[in-house]
Amino acid sequence: MQNNRVKTLFRYVFPAILTNTCIFLFTIIDGIFVGRGVGQNALGAVNIAMPFVMISTALNMLTSIGGVTVAAIRLGRKDKEGANQAFMHSFTVNFLISAVITLLGLVFTTPLCHMLGADEMYLPMVKEYIFWWALFAIPSALSVNFQSFCRNDGSPMLVAVATAVSTAINIILDWLFVFPLRMGIMGAAIATGISQTVSWLIVLMHFILRRGELRIRKYKPEAKLFRKVIFRGLPEMIAQFATPVTTICLNHVLIATLADEGVNTFAVISYVSSFAMSVLFGASEGLQPLFGQTYGAKEEKDLKFYLRSGMIISVLGSAICIGLAIGFSRPISVLFGAEGNIIDATAKYMPQYAWAFVVSGLNTLISAYFYSTKRSVQAIILNILRSFVINTAVIIGLSAAFGAGIVWYTFGISEAVVLVIAFLLLKISERNGIEYK
Repeated sequence: MQNNRVKTLFRYVFPAILTNTCIFLFTIIDGIFVGRGVGQNALGAVNIAMPFVMISTALNMLTSIGGVTVAAIRLGRKDKEGANQAFMHSFTVNFLISAVITLLGLVFTTPLCHMLGADEMYLPMVKEYIFWWALFAIPSALSVNFQSFCRNDGSPMLVAVATAVSTAINIILDWLFVFPLRMGIMGAAIATGISQTVSWLIVLMHFILRRGELRIRKYKPEAKLFRKVIFRGLPEMIAQFATPVTTICLNHVLIATLADEGVNTFAVISYVSSFAMSVLFGASEGLQPLFGQTYGAKEEKDLKFYLRSGMIISVLGSAICIGLAIGFSRPISVLFGAEGNIIDATAKYMPQYAWAFVVSGLNTLISAYFYSTKRSVQAIILNILRSFVINTAVIIGLSAAFGAGIVWYTFGISEAVVLVIAFLLLKISERNGIEYK
């Protein structure tokens, strides 16, 4: 039994980590080519545009995670028809949301850029990146949606292969568009869009070839199931806002205290942070089907095993990420095209920021455990505090009280406060054992 659990853990978690690492590599690769091929200010512009991308991803996760959470529990109960209904409802809403995102990015580009904090120096470049990224918002969203269901439908390795292939395509196209063709930020955005479209088409084959239980087919829409999918996905959507809200707050504080140097330094650090968080989010995303299916089957020992294992993986993974981020901060800065004072600043501030990966990874895992086991209320409370309340209060409040010297610590401090609340919610919710609904 123990060996079967370990095999299942490896089968789901490590392909999910690889998948999410490749997904975030899209952004990192864009940053490398933009920084080296266009310049440091262009790298700062892409970083300012990132909250729009992250918020779009959060909205996509609303229906993707909500749908797979419902589907996983139903698959655990052997309710294949019910799982397929959840899939089709999730797919429909995901498509509609991404269509609205496309419209906003193409038509209301300038107001969006001002909301993100772009000043006159960065505005033209931020507008260019957002416009071309938004053009591919629909296939990018469907890629995320289909990957989630493909993983829950028994094909986690196909998802990993799709993202690995699309990452390789992104590298080639980034080089082609940014250097030989001199397309600048626009080229980086187009390269990302094309590569994510390829990823979606690869994963689509799982459903076209009927490799699992889920099918793309006609269905009768049910308002109750739409509400359930959205409610189950609400915690993860809220959690996805944590990074963009934190980024916006830090960008505003850094512009006010350290000016362009602070923004450009944070651009490099935030890319490293995105990569680290992709590993940690991958662990929780890989465990989500296991949490949901074992909860649906009422296998409490397996459920507890996967939670403990997830915490161990999260702590070890974050420790490795911290060591790499600190140990290679200067080469990483050079890789992104940083020069002189930006390299020195990145090396100085990286340790002050990177320690947060440990607590942030645990918060992500506990949130996934909550929403996968029908504790959406606890997950929503946790993620509202994490994404909107505590991080904003800590970043702005502590920076105002203690000045620029504490800015880089604020992300970790806010995540540590949230972790204390997460463990309290976990203890309270299981004080009488796990309740199966």
